[in-house]
Amino acid sequence: MSLSLYKRDPLKMFEDVFNDKLSPFFSSMITPSFKVDISEDENNIFIEADMPGVKKEDIKVSMDNDLLSITAERTQSEEEKKKGFHRVERSWGCLSRSFTLGENVNTEKIEAKYDNGVLKLTVPKVERTQKKETTIPVN
Repeated sequence: MSLSLYKRDPLKMFEDVFNDKLSPFFSSMITPSFKVDISEDENNIFIEADMPGVKKEDIKVSMDNDLLSITAERTQSEEEKKKGFHRVERSWGCLSRSFTLGENVNTEKIEAKYDNGVLKLTVPKVERTQKKETTIPVN
């Protein structure tokens, strides 16, 4: 039996339903997150996270070893009253992204600023220390 009717793998259609380009609604339900731009120069790593609708108080940035985590809670309420009907919709969600930055960052001097729905992090780099090789005698 040939599946030439679909002109492609029929199971691929199910993957496309959850593809961010085709259906951001389904994608955000499965893996709620936010868009992030990461760049660097010789002195810093820059992270910009688009977090519209999130209050500054609801954002948490933490560093655990070399893992930087950004988490936020977003609540949204929409009410619409028109002649003949009344509608109220609420949504709530926790958003999270984590990034491994490596050992060459100064975790004590990370700066975070939040303005107009964009979180901007500046992570200063430090010189990487050369690890010494040690020979261990075998007895």
